[in-house]
Amino acid sequence: MHPTLLTLFPAALRSVLERIAGEAVQTLEEIRIRENRPLEIGYGSRSAFVRPDGSLTDDYRSAFTPDKEECRAFLERVTNHSLYAVEEELRRGYVTVPGGHRIGLAGRTVLDKGSVAHLRDIAGFNVRIARARVGFGAQVLPGLLDLQARTIRHTLIVSPPQQGKTTLIRDLARCISAGEWHHPRALGWRGRKVGIVDERSEIAACERGVPTFDLGPRCDVLDACPKAEGVMMMVRSLSPEVIAVDEIGRPEDAAALNEAIHAGVRVLATAHAASIADVFARPVLAQLAADGVFGAYVLLSRSGGQVEHRIVSAEEAAMEAAGRTRMRVGAVPRDAPLPVVTQPAPVTVKTRPMPAIRSPDSRALGDEDHA
Repeated sequence: MHPTLLTLFPAALRSVLERIAGEAVQTLEEIRIRENRPLEIGYGSRSAFVRPDGSLTDDYRSAFTPDKEECRAFLERVTNHSLYAVEEELRRGYVTVPGGHRIGLAGRTVLDKGSVAHLRDIAGFNVRIARARVGFGAQVLPGLLDLQARTIRHTLIVSPPQQGKTTLIRDLARCISAGEWHHPRALGWRGRKVGIVDERSEIAACERGVPTFDLGPRCDVLDACPKAEGVMMMVRSLSPEVIAVDEIGRPEDAAALNEAIHAGVRVLATAHAASIADVFARPVLAQLAADGVFGAYVLLSRSGGQVEHRIVSAEEAAMEAAGRTRMRVGAVPRDAPLPVVTQPAPVTVKTRPMPAIRSPDSRALGDEDHA
């Protein structure tokens, strides 16, 4: 575990976590801290409770149990001793700490006119460990290329939570920025200018505006910026050729992405969904799909501790959506076997032409760069 993250934990809790060894510490993904309840971790495709000596067990009765004072001390460190400084994040139910690690919070909500205004009596924490997987994008990027335009197709990455969406979009941004296309027909292509709107500070993990993850040489980041506003700021002032955003789903997100697309910018986004059927079942995503916005979908799943991916074209996605009644299986536990699905009957799909890339430096080299 990263030393900076360890310093956030109070002494007793840190002592237990430092004793975790072997595969668990190497593949650690989640630390679940619940007041007066057993300490739990998630690693690989498994979970376990943690004893006071750092050993793992399935018996929750023998696990280390953080008390009220330890949870209060952890909250103080996470918020830098000021709940008011992170009030907006508390309203959304999480705090992002240096390194891009997101800490989900559980407690009592305070409502204002029916909407969540604040979170108090916080007694539960889910520490999600951010990790860079350099090379993850190399497995996926070749299937996303628009070979004629020398860039990517508009792409939506979908999966249930904690399947690797953020990790993948981070490495895809790095590959695109660095010009590492991993395709024999892309030899000699330059990297594209990538703009990342990092609303949750997870993709880039910026510290004082500087990314701590490797995002390549041609990448700009708007940190802690709402997606819809950030996309428009990027288009107006930073001339990106590709915009990357995490976890879209609101109407304003869709409107901003459409604006970017009409400005000649390619879009790389993620969303929560267990299947293509779920994409078409979410109103905002369904409208984007029906409008032919995305040229490719990447579906992520985990099996046996390994992340697997499947790339689906817009036409194939529409075919799956047409058969969603019999293909829909919903989200399943990560350690469950993958379901077997059958291919639905073909249907007609609406397609959308790709706008040309508007790149000042490529125009200076002549039209042959866009051949």
